[in-house]
Amino acid sequence: MSTWLSPWRALKREWLLYHLGLPEFRFMFDVPPPNEWVSLDCETTGLNVRSDEIISIGAVRIVGNRILTSERLELLVRPEKGVSAESVRIHRLREQDVAQGLPIDEAMKRLMHFIGSRPLVGYYLEFDVAMINRALFPLLGMGLPQPQVEVSSLYYDYKFRQLPNYQQQGNANIDLRFATLMDDLGLPQRDAHDALNDAVMAGLAFIKLRELRGE
Repeated sequence: MSTWLSPWRALKREWLLYHLGLPEFRFMFDVPPPNEWVSLDCETTGLNVRSDEIISIGAVRIVGNRILTSERLELLVRPEKGVSAESVRIHRLREQDVAQGLPIDEAMKRLMHFIGSRPLVGYYLEFDVAMINRALFPLLGMGLPQPQVEVSSLYYDYKFRQLPNYQQQGNANIDLRFATLMDDLGLPQRDAHDALNDAVMAGLAFIKLRELRGE
């Protein structure tokens, strides 16, 4: 059994592999490449995890302190229910744009191959992963197994440590909005609500916060 896992995690890994719906995706459970991550973002038709749909996916690989923009994934996904006027206003993806997108199953397969076993990075990543997992369950019988790194959580911890002791005793009021976070870290901002742009910006913030934390 792999020495890189604790006995409990190794047992859980074997259980998940046994129940994996598509055995060709066993590679997601491999030892991840050292010092590599994938920054990920999804654009959706809305914010309801149960009923809304993914319409675009952006992902980029991170190696050490570099974002490899040459190793990126950009997918349009064809929703079953179409897109609302409000969705078009936010994402600028029209009905005719997403009509040319991939079926969700094909998009998920491409995404899994791109991620491999690398840990995931993102801004409010929990929502994106929940949307992806809902699409993955019919294929795999499970969601993404990779560890997840939340950029807003890293930023909160970094800012919290800078507060005087008396402020650390209560509920610290730290602005976690993406634009505020990027501006405070002195990072360039791209147009928001574009999956690849948001993935790149989250990756930049992740790299900067790791440097500030001495990692």
